[in-house]
Amino acid sequence: MHSKPTDNEVILGILNNSSTILNYLYKEYYPMALKLVLNNNGSEEEAKDIYQESIIILHNKIKNGDFELSSKLKTFIYSVCRRLWLKKLSQKGRYTEDINEYGDHIPVEQDLEQQEERDKHFNMMHDALENLGEPCKTILEDFYIKNLSMQEICEKFGYTNADNAKTQKYKCLQRLKKIFFNQK
Repeated sequence: MHSKPTDNEVILGILNNSSTILNYLYKEYYPMALKLVLNNNGSEEEAKDIYQESIIILHNKIKNGDFELSSKLKTFIYSVCRRLWLKKLSQKGRYTEDINEYGDHIPVEQDLEQQEERDKHFNMMHDALENLGEPCKTILEDFYIKNLSMQEICEKFGYTNADNAKTQKYKCLQRLKKIFFNQK
């Protein structure tokens, strides 16, 4: 399959039990489900379960003939994953709001757009960090991602004291901001 199949071709593929289409669904939409679950107190294992369940729901709806695509397939799959995950969180006691109430407040399309916007910014930040160079890249990663203290960074990079390391981190942050905002 060279070009992306349309939503209708995917539905037809599911009706015909096409393994190519099922593989496409996993490659194309699983990362979105994974991100949804990981960003909301879940694990990769739970994301796989949620995604599998959403594909089964999609499959059964199509096979039963009561599936009507009123949005993009991606949006449908995302909303099913989201509902399943919110339900699972509430069962675990990690989610307190009424799920139905929550679903009414944020249309799935809006939620998906916000997620895609965050992804875009995250990728831009990643690129900016890659272009930052050393030692800035490592200093910022050590501080913000690995949660090292300024004292640990000071020792790692051989600064005379933690204040010098802090000054360097500040300068690195300023450079990162400059690179990030020049990309936009």
